[in-house]
Amino acid sequence: MQWTDLTEGAKAVLEQTRNMKNDQIQIVEFEVGFQQEVETPDEEVYSVSIQEEDYQSLKKYTQENEYGDKFHMARNKSIVKIILLENGKIPENLSEFPVFKQYKKEVVSVSEEE
Repeated sequence: MQWTDLTEGAKAVLEQTRNMKNDQIQIVEFEVGFQQEVETPDEEVYSVSIQEEDYQSLKKYTQENEYGDKFHMARNKSIVKIILLENGKIPENLSEFPVFKQYKKEVVSVSEEE
């Protein structure tokens, strides 16, 4: 599968895994169904949307990619983590690595004023 075959949401997620700093592994976590309008500092607005078809596209790409990168992807209900692996191996202490970028719906509790 080639980069051009990916959905836009899948490309956005994969681009985040490539933002490696100091050779640290990057973890991107997203929720299938996530959608949000984002405003840039120069007041441009764009939409971030990661839907089921984006997840399927990512899944296929991580299994069949032609660029030599190795990924690990895990899904628990609607939450998905994708990791660009260093040396093709999953670190033993994966929980010690912070999530670099999250695309998740925030749970907002509304308290009624009396």
